[in-house]
Amino acid sequence: AKLEEAGGAIASISGRYYAMDRDQRWERTEKAWRAIVKGEGERFETAREAIEAAYAEGQTDEFISPRVLNTFEAPQPNAGMVFFNFRNDRPRQLAEALGQPQFAGFDRGDYTPVTVTCLTEYDPRFLSPIGFPPERPKITLAEVISQAGIKQFHCAETEKYAHVTFFFNGGREEPFAGEDRVMVPSPKVATYDLCPEMSAAEVADATITAIKKGEYGFILVNFANGDMVGHTAIPEAVIKAVEVVDEQVGRIVDVAREHGYSLIITADHGNCDEMVDPVSGEPHTQHTVYPVPCIVIDEQPWRLRTGGGIYNIAGTVLELMGLPVPKKMKNSLLLAPIKAPE
Repeated sequence: AKLEEAGGAIASISGRYYAMDRDQRWERTEKAWRAIVKGEGERFETAREAIEAAYAEGQTDEFISPRVLNTFEAPQPNAGMVFFNFRNDRPRQLAEALGQPQFAGFDRGDYTPVTVTCLTEYDPRFLSPIGFPPERPKITLAEVISQAGIKQFHCAETEKYAHVTFFFNGGREEPFAGEDRVMVPSPKVATYDLCPEMSAAEVADATITAIKKGEYGFILVNFANGDMVGHTAIPEAVIKAVEVVDEQVGRIVDVAREHGYSLIITADHGNCDEMVDPVSGEPHTQHTVYPVPCIVIDEQPWRLRTGGGIYNIAGTVLELMGLPVPKKMKNSLLLAPIKAPE
């Protein structure tokens, strides 16, 4: 009703599987783009009809195929679009396809890019107005390690590569001095319940290779399985994903300990820990906010602080490395050494 009062209308609908792909699956982005720009897709009179038809076809919200309403009008070259997504990884590909003059994801034909305003900075390379420019952290863990002259290695598969680079480094795209990166391609499947192993073994292989080189003082690795397969809420696939991660983490731990590394194993949120919504009884495909483990493996056993959070991890890493913790960082989780009984 409010949209109609303002003279607006819903013109197209698409699930995030298409409109918010972040894995360079440009064929998905193109389908959403064609619905928005060309009006290509199954036609419906109202948004309700479009969504109900998708449900009847067995499509859940994430996987609703791009569809167009009869109110559709093609955007004009001088038009403006506003993206209200506050995340910068999910809307990046579609924002690029709609608004950037230099584009190679797919053939846009004679399309003239419109002015796209992004709620936050999706990509520093974009020539787009930004509603809320980023506030960068004053200092990050990778920066402190780099300033200490210590080499570091960051590794993940495609789905989580931004998390060990751009996000981990406080919104910085470029690596710091001495920072090496490896991105392992994620498997090309429609949904990850079809391949719950994802590329965990290859990520572990790359990490083990880095450990054996003996030149990195800090190694960061992210396994995508728990989150990406957890989003499917298919128990059999999720169990397999957890088993695979358990095996690959074990491989890394064994080699790391052989080479004198200390380790921290943790997460920033849960997903696999709840497969059924306790209220609705429906499959639970979202993140959870239950406490996550934080495991410290070191030659010296430690008593850890209680009530800590992910904001304490950087300080903990630096203390284990014997580096001073900057005042702007939170305290380490290491409370006191555990002495062996006499």
